[in-house]
Amino acid sequence: MKGLDWPALMRAGLCRLRLPPAQFWALTPAELYLMLGLESGATPINRQRLNDLAAKFPDIPRPDVSRGEQ
Repeated sequence: MKGLDWPALMRAGLCRLRLPPAQFWALTPAELYLMLGLESGATPINRQRLNDLAAKFPDIPRPDVSRGEQ
């Protein structure tokens, strides 16, 4: 059985995710892996993917009915 790579998990949680130590140590390894996108099969979204989604689904301002806009 392979053990957990605690130094790598600590770097990921404390540096990459910028979790405070108390929050990091309160997580289970499964929760940390999920937050890092390691167990979900999908990688976390990157800037290019976000831009692609924003272009495909642009924000459309809703009318402000409180000001009588239709």
